[in-house]
Amino acid sequence: MLHQIAPRKQTVSVNVGGVLIGGGAPVVVQSMTNTDTADIDRTAIQIAELARAGSEIVRITVDRDEAAAAVPHIAEKLEAWGVNVPIVGDFHYIGHKLLTDHPACAEALHKYRINPGNVGFREKRDRQFSDIIEIALKYDKPVRIGVNWGSLDQELLTKLMDENAASPAPKDARAVLHEAMVQSAILSAQRAEEIGMGRDKIILSAKVSSVQDLVSCYAMLAERGDYALHLGLTEAGMGTKGIVASTAGIGILLQQGIGDTIRVSLTPAPGEARTREVEVAQQILQVMGLRSFVPVVAACPGCGRTTSTLFQELASDIENHIAASMPEWRKIYPGVETLNVAVMGCIVNGPGESKFADIGISLPGTGESPAAPVFIDGKKALTLRGPKLADDFKKLVQDYIEQRFGRKEKPAEAQAAE
Repeated sequence: MLHQIAPRKQTVSVNVGGVLIGGGAPVVVQSMTNTDTADIDRTAIQIAELARAGSEIVRITVDRDEAAAAVPHIAEKLEAWGVNVPIVGDFHYIGHKLLTDHPACAEALHKYRINPGNVGFREKRDRQFSDIIEIALKYDKPVRIGVNWGSLDQELLTKLMDENAASPAPKDARAVLHEAMVQSAILSAQRAEEIGMGRDKIILSAKVSSVQDLVSCYAMLAERGDYALHLGLTEAGMGTKGIVASTAGIGILLQQGIGDTIRVSLTPAPGEARTREVEVAQQILQVMGLRSFVPVVAACPGCGRTTSTLFQELASDIENHIAASMPEWRKIYPGVETLNVAVMGCIVNGPGESKFADIGISLPGTGESPAAPVFIDGKKALTLRGPKLADDFKKLVQDYIEQRFGRKEKPAEAQAAE
């Protein structure tokens, strides 16, 4: 039986600074800075780096007066650099005060993120939450109501735990935690609607750090409403663990048709670029067939038949060449992100895999003739030989891109007729 991605859960479309989330729009990639927002230059530079890497929305921390005061200056720098990416303000504890005291910040941001677990406590909770919603309405800004299990509304959780303990058929404590997460998000969204905010201004999230908890919470959210949903594990971790956990959780939900925007919350290794999380998010969407961002390079893993490192070096060369070229290619080769390239290491699967790619090469394995057949659009086009084989193939890839994706100039008479 062929398993396909379930139809996308129909959610209300939200416009965030010109980027559509939900309503059938493609799943949007987000990221977040890790600079001190009060440092205008460093924050603007990192936002620009994330945007150029492919982040379609970038979130920044707004935690104190100095950070709030910096926001409009950051926006001015980005505009001067030609970086057009929506900026989201992440508010905790005193967001209502910062937005009130810094109207230029409230105006410059494209969306506000509110955590209902720490927007206020006891009798202040509703008032401070309402203040933020009213400011969002004043400036016509959407909000993300982002519940996090590390700062969950303890009054709500205690209430549900007590009710569960008194039930004749009590649920597992984990199930009660999931219910508290979901209720916190939905009750807050309903409160925002009562104040006057439409569903086309509300995005929900329920961040946890366990894959199974993530899947359960979002399945419940999707079932109970049509709000646009932001997916992602919180505290996913570093390196392989963070990538695998995020991919598993987000991938399962996307497969079920749940999710309108994603963020991969990786802890960067010392010296590692923040843009790594953007690349991983893009790859999740691309390998699932939901979106295309960069050409795909398929390469075999190698085995005892491929003792030469030539195919590894060529695959790496091609990937690096594509990564370096994509900023320019996007401008001059529309659709180049859908390209598929195959670099295979021996005759066993090489020719077959190469035929499935747009352009592929099957390099000679151990004991094979020093010849490399090249396949273009499923047909053998030529055979490469000699010490410049790798350079020759890279030139063929470039020529293929130019021929297939290059803009075709209209004949002079057609241009004149227009």
